[in-house]
Amino acid sequence: MASKSPWLSDELHAYIVGHGTPPDDIQQRLIDETAALGGVSKMQIAPEQGAFMTLLCRASSARKLIEIGTFTGYSALALARGLPDDGRLLCCDVSEEWTAIARRYWKEAGVENKIELRIAPALETLRSLPMGDEFDLAFIDADKENYLAYAEEIVPRLQQGGLLLVDNTLWSGEVADPTIVEGDDLLAIRAFNDAFAADPRVDVVVLPISDGLTLARKR
Repeated sequence: MASKSPWLSDELHAYIVGHGTPPDDIQQRLIDETAALGGVSKMQIAPEQGAFMTLLCRASSARKLIEIGTFTGYSALALARGLPDDGRLLCCDVSEEWTAIARRYWKEAGVENKIELRIAPALETLRSLPMGDEFDLAFIDADKENYLAYAEEIVPRLQQGGLLLVDNTLWSGEVADPTIVEGDDLLAIRAFNDAFAADPRVDVVVLPISDGLTLARKR
């Protein structure tokens, strides 16, 4: 899979992937099948990000997770593999077509019993959930214009000390280029980054993993 970090050479990206936990056969076949979808395949997370998410899930002893934006299921597979046997992941997406691919690979990987998939607008699903102490870890990787709205629904539902991961927050480095002043997704990500960095409810770090991965911890 090509690098999603334009600040990395192909050689350095290959080195990073090769010196972490690499995709196994199931993950590689999911990468290949998703790539065959064409340009939309760019929505799949990078393998090094998947390895990081599995490790973070295990290291934090997370047991109850939520994901906003599932696509063909690579990120959900990475998170579910980091869960204990009784852990649960709620996936929110609007596409039956793409998540049908996800379901096949979750079943093959033996994690389908840990995952609940809800096909509906994610904000509707979030607002239907009880407030307070619902989740240990959340991941947002969906429509950028709703990033702030998703975070506003998720943060009150995180345990104290719970973690929130947000994808694409460097947007190929364009977030820091003042000469680029157009693009709905870019402007939405800049607005999210500015607001979240100043949010008193969380501690935040932006990691240069893949296309930028924000990691926040609820205070």
